[in-house]
Amino acid sequence: MNSKKNRLSKQLLFIVGIAFLILFLALGVVLPKMIIPVVESSLYSHLSEPLKMVEQDMDNKLLNTEVAYLYVFEDGSIFTSSNLNQVIKVNNINKIYNKMEKQHGKFRYKNKIYYYYMIEDDGLTKIALSNDSYINRVKANILGTIFPIMLITFALIGLALVLWSYILVRKIEKLKNKIDNIDNEEYNHHMDFLVDDEVRSLYLAIEDMRLGLINQEKYRNQMYQNISHDFKTPLSVIKSYIEAVEDEVEEPKDALVVIKEQTDKLEQKVHSLLYLNKLDYLKDSKVEVVDVDMGSIINGEVAKFKFNRKDVNFKIDIDKKSKFVGTVDAWETILDNILSNFMRYAKSEIKITCRTNRIVLYNDGEKIDDDLLEGIFNPFRKGIKGQFGLGLNIVKKTLNMMDYDIVIKNEKKGVSFIITKGTH
Repeated sequence: MNSKKNRLSKQLLFIVGIAFLILFLALGVVLPKMIIPVVESSLYSHLSEPLKMVEQDMDNKLLNTEVAYLYVFEDGSIFTSSNLNQVIKVNNINKIYNKMEKQHGKFRYKNKIYYYYMIEDDGLTKIALSNDSYINRVKANILGTIFPIMLITFALIGLALVLWSYILVRKIEKLKNKIDNIDNEEYNHHMDFLVDDEVRSLYLAIEDMRLGLINQEKYRNQMYQNISHDFKTPLSVIKSYIEAVEDEVEEPKDALVVIKEQTDKLEQKVHSLLYLNKLDYLKDSKVEVVDVDMGSIINGEVAKFKFNRKDVNFKIDIDKKSKFVGTVDAWETILDNILSNFMRYAKSEIKITCRTNRIVLYNDGEKIDDDLLEGIFNPFRKGIKGQFGLGLNIVKKTLNMMDYDIVIKNEKKGVSFIITKGTH
């Protein structure tokens, strides 16, 4: 589905525009309505003060075009100031007097609003009357003061947001270009950050991923070279013996022994590759595990290997109450690969200790260099004495599928492989 690209800068400008509209509505509509009660209170005070000073004979100095005065005597007669018609045009004064029911308030007359304030003084009712010109002027003064300040303030905030968005968009564009060129070694992937923010964290994550991909590619290339080397050696031996038989410099019977031996090695390597591929395929699948008799599995594996080297002494210590889960085939594969490794490097002793969810396999061979321990479970990684193989990688992945883990530890003499139940 095609969609129109909406850049972040446009989105932010749209948001700023909406914010300006909200500000305009707030200052132009909401605020005036909110300040009316305050202005009205001020107007009532403005109307009441002169009434306290005005005598029966009105002082013309108090008269203005905004406030008119009414005196209502006990006999009902009403005396008005001379500017009444300037404030309110009315033919019958009683029509507006009857609307004044409280001490102060407002009333509507001919679609206009008027405000009044009255006081009682010895039977004389004094009334100050005004139209809405005072309120309109005060509102205009307040808004005229607030609106420019708010507008300038918001404009500065909007400018800061636009500037910030421009910087953010530029960073995102650089990150996009970095991702687009993630496999381009000639591209300059470096970015400078003045602030340690989420964008920088994202950049570091992308950079880690890029370096990981580079290392993975190097590792893959190295692995292919190692696989080629591992398969080439037995094939070269087979080819050389076939040529030797053809040249009649080697007896066919003797050559067949060597060829069969090298073919078995190739078959084992192919089997390991297929098994490893199967593990990669099943890594996200849930493996159904059951309780297994680990003592029986260990004894069966020892019986399989102990005659390969009669100079190696096996010591077995199995707790009969030990509990393990998994599958028999998986555990046999694990022990096959570990013991095959031990048979190559052990000097005179292999010891297996089994407790619940913990197996320690020890051989008294040479210690493993520290630089080889790191990544020793990677497939086709060059190991001890330059050997390549998949065995330890198969061990690691098979154990992980059954929620077990393995670590290799150099002892004072020899090496231990320690299998424990995973904590996840």
